[in-house]
Amino acid sequence: MQISDADVRQRRCERDAIRRADLDLDFVQRFAKAITQLYPGIPSSREMSIAEHACRKYTGRIGRTAAAKELAKEAINLAVIAHIRHVETEYDDLILSGFDRISARTKVDDQIQEIFEQWKQV
Repeated sequence: MQISDADVRQRRCERDAIRRADLDLDFVQRFAKAITQLYPGIPSSREMSIAEHACRKYTGRIGRTAAAKELAKEAINLAVIAHIRHVETEYDDLILSGFDRISARTKVDDQIQEIFEQWKQV
């Protein structure tokens, strides 16, 4: 039985998709580990949630940048701050109630910094 070129291409495409998924999972896990190293006080399992969100493909999020792929501290900081802003503060509610982004960020900035500093502690 001879395999057609289309079958070969299809199988190669499927293998490549599995390989890319494995590489992405490895990257997300390394990103999560870097978060826990920088933020030992982070609540348990939060690091994986942050990493998965920040590293989601085709989103333009911080986790998809070259700096994030190098596990640069600044990229990780930005992902953690974004998580704190959206999950730990009333930022999203402020936006929904009519605040512009800058005003909403200013209103929650002190709270973000407080949590950010807490998470740095063991």
